[in-house]
Parts: sequence; C-alpha cells; structure tokens
Amino acid sequence: MAANDVDGVLAAMGPRLRAAREHHGATLAGVSCATGISTSTLSRIETGRRKPTLEVLLQLSKEYGVSLDELSGITPAPAATPRARAPLSFGDDKAVLPLTRYVGGLHAHKHVLPALKDPPARPRQVSHDGYEWICVLYGRLWLALGEQDLVLVAGDTAEFDTRTPHGVANTSPGAPVEYLIMFGPQGERLRPRIPPVVGRSSREPNRVSAGRDEEQ
Repeated sequence: MAANDVDGVLAAMGPRLRAAREHHGATLAGVSCATGISTSTLSRIETGRRKPTLEVLLQLSKEYGVSLDELSGITPAPAATPRARAPLSFGDDKAVLPLTRYVGGLHAHKHVLPALKDPPARPRQVSHDGYEWICVLYGRLWLALGEQDLVLVAGDTAEFDTRTPHGVANTSPGAPVEYLIMFGPQGERLRPRIPPVVGRSSREPNRVSAGRDEEQ
C-alpha cells in the first residue's frame, strides 16, 4: 500500500471510530477510563486532527468489538476488479460510508439505519463539539434535538450545534432510512453562495436550525 493510501485510510478512520463509539453507547470520558487514552486524544482522532497509532487502534478495536478491517474499510477484492470503498456495518444497526478523505475540517458520510419490527424508543442523545448538517434521502428519520422531537422525511434538512444533545432513530415501518451528514468538528458550517429562488416550488423542504447563531 502506498504512503498516500495509508494516510487516506488513517484519515478516514475518524468518523468510523466515532460511529463505533456511539454504537457501543460510550462517551469519550467512558472510553478514556476503560482504555487509558485521554479524552483530548480520542476527540482529536475522531475529528481528524490526529492520526491513530496501531496501539490505539488495537485498544479501540477491542473496546468497541469492531475488527481493524471494519475500521479501515478495506475489504478483499479480485485482482481484476477495482477496490471499492465498503460501508462500515455494525451488525443489525446502522451502516456508515465515509464520503470524504480529510484531515480536519468539514467532512461527509452517509448513514443507513435498517428497518425495525417494533416502534423505536426515543433516541439516545449525545453531545460534543462541532456543527452538523443532516439531509434525509429516503425514509423517515426521528431527530431528538434537545427537548425537541422532529420527524424528517426525504428532502428535509436539519442543522445544529452538536453541543446540543442529539440522537436519531428510524421511524419508517418496515423500511430503512438513509441520510447524509456533513460535520464540522471545530464548528465549521456550510456557506451558501447562491440565494434560494423564491416561488420556485409550492413546497419548501422542512428545515430546523439550532446553533451558535442563536446563542449570540
């Protein structure tokens, strides 16, 4: 593997490690206590500001119950077939597909939550530094944002300061939900350059915003 490929794999591990920790139901502080890795180091790794060492990856792999192959996203492929980037799957729970190779700054990934047989409980909420933008592609997504409970459908977007407690769940009966996430670990936000066209459509997509602007 070339040096650039190694750098790309290590850089893409941030969202995978964050997703693995959230799926495991652990906080940064809890993982720090269990592994001895400082919360600042864990946070910097998850946000792409620091590359994980092999020793750290082995500890986190064991703690989360996820293989190194899953964390790296590398899967065997036939010699004549180009290698594709496979999503990180957590058993019967969500799959995460990183869409960017980054070292810090805004990055994107796609999440897929599988269909559920029973109605979900209110999503477990987490909070951390950063700013997040969600766009639903398919299905119905339950977004628990602070004390608000919102149901987003295809075409709906939400943006919020991730210091606000938040969590998501699938509310589509018998169907998965797919959505995109753009995340700015240092609070970076999307910057629209073209104003919306007024009167273009009779239906405006639902949108919720909660963040630093409201604090000022």
